[in-house]
Amino acid sequence: ISWGLRRTTETQEQETTTNKTISTMKLPFATVAVLALTGSSAGFAPFAPSSPRAPTPLKAVSKKGSYQITLLPGDGIGPEIMTACKEVLGALTKRCGFELQMTDALIGGAAIDEKGDPFPDESLEQCMKSDSVLLSCIGGYKWDSNPRELRPETGLLKMRKSMGLFANLRPAKVLPQLIDASTLKREVVEGVDVMVVRELTGDVYFGTPKGIDIVDGKRVGYNNMIYSEGEIERIARVAGDVASKRGGKLCSVDKANVLDVSQLWRDVVTDIITKEFPDVDLSHMYVDNAAMQLIRWPKQFDTIVTGNIFGDILSDEASMLVGSLGMLPSASIGESGPGVFEPCHGSAPDIAGQDKANPLALILSAAMMLKYDLDRPEEADLLERAVESVLDEGLRTADIKQEGDGCKLVGCIEMGKAVADIVSTIDVAVEV
Repeated sequence: ISWGLRRTTETQEQETTTNKTISTMKLPFATVAVLALTGSSAGFAPFAPSSPRAPTPLKAVSKKGSYQITLLPGDGIGPEIMTACKEVLGALTKRCGFELQMTDALIGGAAIDEKGDPFPDESLEQCMKSDSVLLSCIGGYKWDSNPRELRPETGLLKMRKSMGLFANLRPAKVLPQLIDASTLKREVVEGVDVMVVRELTGDVYFGTPKGIDIVDGKRVGYNNMIYSEGEIERIARVAGDVASKRGGKLCSVDKANVLDVSQLWRDVVTDIITKEFPDVDLSHMYVDNAAMQLIRWPKQFDTIVTGNIFGDILSDEASMLVGSLGMLPSASIGESGPGVFEPCHGSAPDIAGQDKANPLALILSAAMMLKYDLDRPEEADLLERAVESVLDEGLRTADIKQEGDGCKLVGCIEMGKAVADIVSTIDVAVEV
């Protein structure tokens, strides 16, 4: 759901008396400056979205023999980890008897270089007609000094908004084989299994008005942290559904002691979970405390739900419980249409093309795609087991290799081939 400006008759009348409106609203200086520049207070009035549908969006397409998948290799190490993942998926489809018709499309810096747009219309069209989308990573030093509209990250935000991907699921599960890769003590991280549910298309990243303007000869930067009741309701339903299928505990993270938008968040989440998910144990935590508790005692958390900016920070923090971003997948889903599945790590341009990248997070993202978008949970489990098996065999890429661990250092190509070989040969109770 995107924000618009609600232009009522009352608002239009106010536009002719902007200074009077500003003075009676008793807004802080920075906000007054913004309103004076825009000439209206209407920019702060969100258009109320229609009532959200009650069902949660965690529904895959119907299981079938062939699927259309859009691949977004992106930038940096993206193309090489995508190649490794394609080899693994090829082994999976051959063994399990279904097809993935895979088509490449452009996003990020690669799209800027070729099309002058970080997410071209043809890429959006290709994604929308697919059953699912698999994304590697985007970004790099090359484009950091570009105008904002020509930065790779702008393409990522455009994709999320255009495809309606409002819910991001980021699991952070500590694998027994990699406990010592974490910077925290074994007794702190052993057994940690946290799912962060992050709202993805609202909050301060998308709120308007926003910008940098000149006020009294000085630059003033401003963004708008804003949520509607409908946006909060739909992410709360996703979180309630996820929590009900995990440990039954949900912690909602906000800053309600300071922010009005967080008070609304807390009120709406409480209402949805208590009424629609009565078996879920709901708690609330301020974001600063949550950041500390994730390090102090992460095993207290099962499922966390939070807004866009808080989720951006907390999900990266949770990822380091595991020891490396190179091991963490994520899923971004909407109310309808394909989801986008991608690793949590960045494009690592400093090691691009050197066969040093870890493809396991992208492979695990493909497992999430199979589970959440393609109605292939058994095949998803097979991929996850193959990743754990390759770790059991002592293979490690550089990001998860520990000095003196007795494991073999391998590159991206060898790691991908090893997972593909295990997928082809691993014993399963019932052939999928």
